[in-house]
Amino acid sequence: MTALGKFITFEGGDGSGKSTQVRLLDAALKSAGISCITTREPGGTPQAERIRNLLLQRDSGTFEPMTEALLFFAARREHLTQKIWPEMKKGHWVISDRFADSTRAFQGAAMGLDFETIDKLYDLIAGKFKPDLTFIFDIDPAVGLERSMKHNATSSAVIEKTEDRYERMGVAFQARLRQGFLTIAKSDAQRCVVIDAAQTVDQIHADILRHIEHRLGTVTAKAAHG
Repeated sequence: MTALGKFITFEGGDGSGKSTQVRLLDAALKSAGISCITTREPGGTPQAERIRNLLLQRDSGTFEPMTEALLFFAARREHLTQKIWPEMKKGHWVISDRFADSTRAFQGAAMGLDFETIDKLYDLIAGKFKPDLTFIFDIDPAVGLERSMKHNATSSAVIEKTEDRYERMGVAFQARLRQGFLTIAKSDAQRCVVIDAAQTVDQIHADILRHIEHRLGTVTAKAAHG
């Protein structure tokens, strides 16, 4: 019987460098002989990507926090049933750029929806399932926001250029996000690792590999460094 694959998530405020590290980890795992895929939230499947456009585009308008959370969980259910769980059952590792902790931080800590409601919604769509390991990227909100806005402005992808609805909510919003993520990390230290996102790309990558080797028992770090 094929062993169940691992599920690793990357979380943090905008502009913290998560997406770069997702790509680097994907390459490192594959070099170590581990079959893996990368994905993102909201999104990851065609239907979930349609919901992503509703949530992230600057011209999407505003949603009441509960409505917004429901949209995220609808996309997440699609993502789990159509991609994450099937891939894990094949023995593949799944690396996701954001997952449920983002709903807790964005709609919860930053927008005021209580965590109890969010957790009830999570139980409905995912039950006891949770990531094997979560990296929470911590960065000064002003620095992260500047990075993110610059990236959006210079992106060659037309849709990505306008996926800035949350960035436009400003530094105070990003500060609430940061605190929300740090609270999540503290409350679930067995699952979560806080990463100093002010480090260089190489330093962050090395940190991630060390934590994966320590917590999940892989030889990724050795493989990546030859």
